[in-house]
Formats: sequence, structure tokens, C-alpha cells
Amino acid sequence: MTSAPEFTHRYLNLADERLGAKVYFATDDFFAPKERMILSTSPVFIPGKYDDNGKWMDGWESRRKRTAGHDYALLSLEHAGRVYGVNIDTTHFTGNNAPKASIDACLSNDPPDENTEWQAVLSPSKLKADSNNYFPIQNNNSFNYFRLNIFPDGGVARLRLYGHVDKSPSKFDAAIPVDLIAAINGGRPIAASDEHYGIVANLIAPGKGINMGDGWETARRRSGGHDWAIIALCHPGIVEKVQIDTAYFKGNYPEYADIKYLNLPQEESERSLENHPNWRPLIDRADLSADNVHDFLVPEKNQKKCTHLRLNIHPDGGISRFRAIGYVQPKTSQPRFHSGRVPICF
Repeated sequence: MTSAPEFTHRYLNLADERLGAKVYFATDDFFAPKERMILSTSPVFIPGKYDDNGKWMDGWESRRKRTAGHDYALLSLEHAGRVYGVNIDTTHFTGNNAPKASIDACLSNDPPDENTEWQAVLSPSKLKADSNNYFPIQNNNSFNYFRLNIFPDGGVARLRLYGHVDKSPSKFDAAIPVDLIAAINGGRPIAASDEHYGIVANLIAPGKGINMGDGWETARRRSGGHDWAIIALCHPGIVEKVQIDTAYFKGNYPEYADIKYLNLPQEESERSLENHPNWRPLIDRADLSADNVHDFLVPEKNQKKCTHLRLNIHPDGGISRFRAIGYVQPKTSQPRFHSGRVPICF
């Protein structure tokens, strides 16, 4: 089996219904509906299951093409984003998989039509049957519409577009608190000490975690020290409250956490941030409990402009979601949060 490249755990899948993605058109989906292609679950195969049109397949599948041309499907994102890699997954499609595919994209306020100028982000590429087919994307533009072309027909189990939301600062109201690290606002995972059981990108996914696998979990640490994760804010901002949710983690939650912040100059690289000399304390100690939501107010003296957060967990374990509530633009007024639960604003 092909090992998953780094972009699959450094970025979230933007082609996710939880992020507002939709497959809204396909030239043909006779054997399996186009909408299944972006289900968050892994594709399954059910022997002996048939529907009115033939064998039931968990994905998108067009009929055998008897005319010229090729099939394609159109996908929209609720929030425009940059994509750094894709997976055109043909799991369980053996003699009926699409043998080749390409991807085009555009940024548009309106749904694409015959006058749309598409950009090719993946040239026609061969696909292996019953496999994950990973491809890096060498295009730094933001897009909100994608066209998956398959040549000439066949099936695709899942389409994953790995990247991050690209949301302009002008989209944020400086007077309204938001989750500065939320994926749908443009937060990005940067690095982690360990992602043995669950990736850091899950921490900033929307909504509640669906199970223990839908979070960040490290292996049991046997060598001393502690685990950590670094996340970039959507834009420089001030954090006033944080939330750490240990949902589903009962015998494996961290004993406590501490959080540091960094205001990284724009000209500096995000590489090797672990030991950057300018990390400063945001919250010194946050005691945690099993399967619980924990809210922590940031001391006023620590409410400074920052670009990155480092979540340290002691000594190891799992966290379902991490939220950092604050303001995109620095403010001159006094902190607005003094008690109560964190208002999660998406």
C-alpha cells in the first residue's frame, strides 16, 4: 500500500462536507452517486449488495461510455482555499475504476459556466485500481471550484483535497471574537512531536469530534519529556480564551497542558519553530480531565499579538479539539471575556 505523503496530515481535507464542500454536478453517476465521493468515512465494500442499476459501490461511478469525450464532476467549497495535494482514491474499484484523471480549478463568485477560465492544477495522470492515488499540487492560488475529470469513465471512491482555507483579514470584524486557529477561518497545523494515533489537523476541524480517532493522539511516551503541537493562526491576532476538549479520551487524556504564543515576523520561515527563542507563555498550566470541555481565560498580561500557538501536553495522550478565541486585529479596549464559556464563532 502506498504510504501517505506529508500533506495528508499537515493539512485538512477541504473536500469535506463538514467544511461546506459539495459535489453539485456530474456528467453521469448512473452506478454510484457523485455525492458519495466526499463522504468523510472511508470507502467500504459490501459483497452481494446491489441496487436497481447494478452493484452498489461506495463512491462515484459513471456508466461505460460509448461516445466520445470523458466524464467529470464539479465540486464547490464554501470557503476558498489553497490545495497542496490530492488523493484520488479508487479503493474497491478494480475493473471499474477510472484509469486516468485530471483536476481543474477556478476562483469565482458564481458557479462555473461555459465561459469559465479553468486552471489546470493536476494534468492527466494514471490511477491505480483499488488504491490511494496521491499527487502533490504545485499551485499557490486560492480556489473555490474544482472539476475532476476522469478519462474516459469509471469510478472514484473518494476525492480528498488537502490544503487550508484562505480567508482575507477583511472578512473578519475586529469587534467580534472568532476562533483564530479554526480550519474554516484559515488556521494551519505546522508541526508536532508525534501523531501516532491521530493527526494535529484534527484539533482545528469544525464541530465536535466524532470519536477518539477524530482527534490528535500521541503514542505512550517512555523517554521523558512531553508532546507538543504548533498551529498557525489564520491571521495575527490576540487570544483571550482557549478551549481544550478531551471528548472520548478517558484513559489516555493528558494530565495537563500549557500553551505558548509566538509573534513570528513575516519574513521568517515557519520551519523549525519548535525551539524558536521567542515563545512566550499564554497559559502556564491547564489541568485536564477525561472526556470533558475545558475553558481557560488568558491572563491579561499574556494577551499579546501573536501568529502561532504551541500546545504542550504533559506527558502525552489525546485531545479532540483545540480552540483559541480572540480578535484578528489588535484592540485598544480592555479584554472582553471575564467568565463563562467560550463563544465558539465560526
